[in-house]
Amino acid sequence: MESLKNRDSPAGLAFAVSAYLMWGGLPLYMKLLDHVPAAEVVAHRVVWSVPIAMLVLVALGRTSDLLTALASPRTLAMGVLTAALISLNWGIYVWAIGSGHALDAALGYYINPLFSMALGIVFLGERPSRSQIVAIVLAIGAVVIITLAAGTIPWVAIGLFVSWGFYALCKKQLPVGPNQGFLLEVLILLLPALAYIAWLSLQQQGHFLMLSLYDSLLLLGCGAVTAIPLMLYANGAKRLRLTTIAVLQYIAPTMIFLCAVLVFDEPLGQARMIAFPMIWAALVIYSITLIRQMLAAKTK
Repeated sequence: MESLKNRDSPAGLAFAVSAYLMWGGLPLYMKLLDHVPAAEVVAHRVVWSVPIAMLVLVALGRTSDLLTALASPRTLAMGVLTAALISLNWGIYVWAIGSGHALDAALGYYINPLFSMALGIVFLGERPSRSQIVAIVLAIGAVVIITLAAGTIPWVAIGLFVSWGFYALCKKQLPVGPNQGFLLEVLILLLPALAYIAWLSLQQQGHFLMLSLYDSLLLLGCGAVTAIPLMLYANGAKRLRLTTIAVLQYIAPTMIFLCAVLVFDEPLGQARMIAFPMIWAALVIYSITLIRQMLAAKTK
């Protein structure tokens, strides 16, 4: 009988697809806050994620794991590192959407799995196949083409895939579950976020409970649009095969790409028209290689 680990459950598929759809639609929400500084949006993402993450953990009865993590200096140190990386990723992403760089954000998240593969080769000693090397070279080539055409390095895309890639790598070393880990991260960031929001209020530069109820409600909603997809993904990933996750992960950057071109009317340009197909080709190679590896492992 086939192991449950090698099968996709309907619940897992529903969780993961819901998470990726929410991430894919997130630019539409963040665009409504493009007049609010990215740092302030990130601070509210942190603050309002805490009660949601805490309620989920209480409902699951896993608060003891969090208390154990808080009592461990090593776990706290790793938590500080992952919290710093995820806050950096959020900040770049929010700024990118608000500043008309959604296409660069899509590029960054498309390259993400390829960069993670490269990190596995460098830090985990994984041996790359020829196909994987070709995929990485194609991704590098796409970045070079965009750099040469624009005359500047695509820092948004690079910042997103580097921060998320190292976040995912460090997250694997965090000895707690994904839900507990997320709450640990936002708890670590909570005091700095609250202090920053309070400082903005004292300077009369903040947007929460100041002039617009609309802005206040949008900032309040940042907790839900941050915590819910992350937790849906965490619970979905446990119930799905790696190959299924590998295919589903392209939903979000594809939706971001479509939002950028069709909704935000960002110019695609000749360089991106060459670079994006190169990335898509690299991702096809990456996915086929991953599926073959999984099938080979099952037959052993």
